[in-house]
Amino acid sequence: MKSSPETASFFERVYAVVRQIPEGRVTSYGAIAKVLGAARSARMVGWAMNASHGLEDVPAHRVVNRNGLLTGKHHFPGTHLMQQLLEQEGIRVENDQIVDFKTHFWNPKINSESTP
Repeated sequence: MKSSPETASFFERVYAVVRQIPEGRVTSYGAIAKVLGAARSARMVGWAMNASHGLEDVPAHRVVNRNGLLTGKHHFPGTHLMQQLLEQEGIRVENDQIVDFKTHFWNPKINSESTP
């Protein structure tokens, strides 16, 4: 994907939302896209998350697909790092899927007071 000022700006807006996800909670690519007013851009949120791994203040492990699957796990170093980070926060994962996903789901639209 070619980087542009618009793409960079979108990625920064994604990261601002991801930084708000509380420890022990997760959200989805689609929920982030929706709160940013780009409901059909879940895939672009995924690209932003894939590009975020050098940013220590962006908890990328807390972003999963709409069914709670750890679809981004291949972008983390190590075999099970994404799962390990989630489990350290008290989230149980079985077969690459969050157990009790609805309980752990954080909706940025409801929880964020202001979105960039």
